[in-house]
Amino acid sequence: MSRAPEPSRRTVLAAALAAATATGSVAGPAAAAPAAGPAKESPRTVDYRAWTSYSDWSSGSGQGVRALAGARPAVAIGTPAGRVDYTDPHTGKTAGWEYAIWTSPVHRLSVPSTEAIASWNAHTPAGTWLQAELKGTYSDGTDTPWYVMGRWAAGDRDIRRTSVDGQTDGKSKVLTDTCALADAASGLRLVSYRLRLTLYRTPGTRLTPTVWRLGAMGSDIPDRFTVPASAPQLARELTVPRYSQEIHKGQYPEYDNGGEAWCSPTSSQMIIEYWGRRLTPGQLSWVDPSYADPQVCHAARSTYDYQYQGCGNWPFNAAYAATFKDLQGVVTRLSSLTDLERLIAAGIPAITSQSFLEKELTGAGYGTSGHLMTVIGFTAGGDVIANDPASPDDDAVRRVYKRREFENIWLRTKRYNASGKVVSGSGGVCYLYFPAQPTAPQRTALAAVGVR
Repeated sequence: MSRAPEPSRRTVLAAALAAATATGSVAGPAAAAPAAGPAKESPRTVDYRAWTSYSDWSSGSGQGVRALAGARPAVAIGTPAGRVDYTDPHTGKTAGWEYAIWTSPVHRLSVPSTEAIASWNAHTPAGTWLQAELKGTYSDGTDTPWYVMGRWAAGDRDIRRTSVDGQTDGKSKVLTDTCALADAASGLRLVSYRLRLTLYRTPGTRLTPTVWRLGAMGSDIPDRFTVPASAPQLARELTVPRYSQEIHKGQYPEYDNGGEAWCSPTSSQMIIEYWGRRLTPGQLSWVDPSYADPQVCHAARSTYDYQYQGCGNWPFNAAYAATFKDLQGVVTRLSSLTDLERLIAAGIPAITSQSFLEKELTGAGYGTSGHLMTVIGFTAGGDVIANDPASPDDDAVRRVYKRREFENIWLRTKRYNASGKVVSGSGGVCYLYFPAQPTAPQRTALAAVGVR
């Protein structure tokens, strides 16, 4: 489960929802919810767009970058545009970096949106890092600032991986990894956006970050306590490794102390290994040899956000998955369990984000203000088979949850907490990890849920 306070992202969203119910940059860049009966599948309320091809990278504007062709097209530093100093807020260390900038064309959102989440896939060798930013245009014709959506490196020796708090223009704000409108009830929406990458390297070297995928998901999910029910269409279970976050309780306080704080990296590691990717003994050599499943400790360290002070930053988890050979990772939203069935049918498991009271998910044995788990299949009756890392040990990770309960707690945007207060739900957020060269059925399934 995620860190309970979560002040940067979910607490602020919850406060905004309750109100509705009652009525840093770096240079160079208590009532019961009504029941819902069966209904038709909801119209898609999500727009995910990514830049991945050579023509995509060539279509952007650049200062000091070059587009790379080949089996996995990318953007990288060519001749740097300049040099800048960066003081790491988490170490106090100031260092000089050469940089180059790539800016996407404007993407017009097919879904005028209340939220946007960027994600990226990149290789950042030691001595390099990147910054991802988003600039949106509102439906009133004005623009947001350039919002920093993450400063990221695969390692933690050069800079400390971080989100940036305190970014707002009064109309929208950045909540850890999510650009959210301050007042969705006003009718104001994001109608388009551009993304910007700033790539950094140690001066005088030929090193470069290499970015294969840069995208963002815009969404306008209706506020709701209950969601339409979907009809079961698939019985299949994928064989996914099982890891418990709870056996790591108290491990590595510097990475949020293991246990319930590590649901996101534990889920990520399960799917990474499902795709056959493994960490080497050398990569794991820093982990205390007495700890079981050291790869989970490594995943926690590799996803830790030093500003958020936790491992639950959504894009950082997707970026970690993509550090493994020929894997991609995206953050998006899905519309129903039918979407998940399409993916499972193609052999693609998914990581879902949800929050609930203990009584709302039969068999869980806990309640949570935010938790990630891995959906690996469906029973013949349509119930959800999940690898739930909030289990006492690895053997107990596989769970079967009632379809209707799971669908509702995952897809809703509003819920009541134990005190009867209106708080937020994730609205169908998920991570999808899949091969760099998907099979034809996998491409079809991904396209069906808006990911290309």
